Amino acid sequence: MTASPINPDENRRPIKNPGDEMLTLQEACRFLRVAEGTLRYWRHLGCGPRSFKIGRHVRYWRADLVLWLAEQTNRPQRHD
Repeated sequence: MTASPINPDENRRPIKNPGDEMLTLQEACRFLRVAEGTLRYWRHLGCGPRSFKIGRHVRYWRADLVLWLAEQTNRPQRHD
């Protein structure tokens, strides 16, 4: 029986993707530069960025906020 080779990468910290950061409601508001009431209202209507709950607390993935902003940017503009 031979010993398995030691993986030198086992002790390295994983590379953190900044898009994987979990944000609170307040942090998401600062990131999007909108009032907390606005983000809550968008969440109620189902038209805001994707969110999820941990217990009673609403959270957002930073990557979802970036994706949602990109989608808003690419939407056709309404001219009333």
